[in-house]
Amino acid sequence: MAGFWLVLIGGLLTFFLGVFVWVFIQHLLTIEIPSTLKHPVKLWILHLIFQYLITLGTILEKLRICSMPAILQFFQDLIIIKKKVPNVIVTDTRFGTVPVRLFRPKEVSSKPRRGIIFYHGGGAVCGSLDFYHGLGNVLAHETDSVVLLVGYRKLPDHHHPVVYLDCLNASIHFLKNLQTYGVDPSRVVISGESIGGWTVATVTQALVSQAILPQIRAQVLITPGLQGINFQLPSHQQKQNVPLLTRDLVITFVCRYLSIDLSWKNAIVTGAFVPLDTWKKYSKWLSSDNIPKRFKSKKFHPEFLGPFSETAYLETKHVFDVNISPLLADDKIIAQLPDTFLVSCEHDVLRDDALLYKKRLEDQGVPVSWYHAEDGFHGCISLFDKQPFSFPCSMNVLNAVISYIKDV
Repeated sequence: MAGFWLVLIGGLLTFFLGVFVWVFIQHLLTIEIPSTLKHPVKLWILHLIFQYLITLGTILEKLRICSMPAILQFFQDLIIIKKKVPNVIVTDTRFGTVPVRLFRPKEVSSKPRRGIIFYHGGGAVCGSLDFYHGLGNVLAHETDSVVLLVGYRKLPDHHHPVVYLDCLNASIHFLKNLQTYGVDPSRVVISGESIGGWTVATVTQALVSQAILPQIRAQVLITPGLQGINFQLPSHQQKQNVPLLTRDLVITFVCRYLSIDLSWKNAIVTGAFVPLDTWKKYSKWLSSDNIPKRFKSKKFHPEFLGPFSETAYLETKHVFDVNISPLLADDKIIAQLPDTFLVSCEHDVLRDDALLYKKRLEDQGVPVSWYHAEDGFHGCISLFDKQPFSFPCSMNVLNAVISYIKDV
């Protein structure tokens, strides 16, 4: 019996080590660490761990043992250390089926406070109330605001439009009960990071038509992905292999969340699923022509759509819905949006989505403030309290967001 267990343990160790060696070799050859990034070794190690868990989860998924998102969520929960902030009261509750966490400054205020609704990142695969707990604490304490952190449902059990609907419904419930939480109806900010930034755009656009609700004072979009159509933008070409989020991983997460078979990834990258007349209609908003020249390297090649595939279009056409690609919203909706703060990172594959939205908003007269982290990468803000994997850009982005919100 002891021999059986020794063989089993030895086999498992060999399997885990083999996966690690494969991931290490694969990414040693393909990953690109920009020379201007600070602490490149630390970022490389973090990326290697992330990719190892994704690869391990994918293998276990194919073996029908457990899903890749479940593996990421399990290990994410292992590293979380929730720190208490003595000046902030934290309350867990639910708005219907949606778990939320409220952060309120302990000090009594003589007047209603600012309200911040925050949607966390993670690509609908990872991220959680606990992982972003530190961010909620800091936002509440530093801006003297009531913060609502929304714990929307995720993969593997929940697909589109669950993230959007959970965040929309939680936000509407909060807006209808601002007095209960001591929030000034004229000072509500909707904010989010990564897929949370995408949700900010979709929810804020939806709230434009809700005349009976308090108007949103400002929206804060941190490194958002805002469209699923053009993956040949300069940042997609130049940063496609930069940690922590590669272009391949973006498309993988998009396909999983939108229930698109991964066999269509190449058609999505090349644009073969986009009808020519559709591209002519939307290129005025999605084309790389809208990206400032300084963000285009000499190696950049303008968009070239692959041979059109009707089958690919039929399988993926829901990406043209404004609730998936909010960059495609009508001008009349864009023009009604509140003051906006956009955060982009130079070394982020999604950088240009923020730049495209910036131009759309400015073209319609929406006041826009913009912070660009020259040494930033995707997801850096979520690491500000995750020692030893915090970076200077993590605090720089966080401080920029805090500074903007305090002025609202």
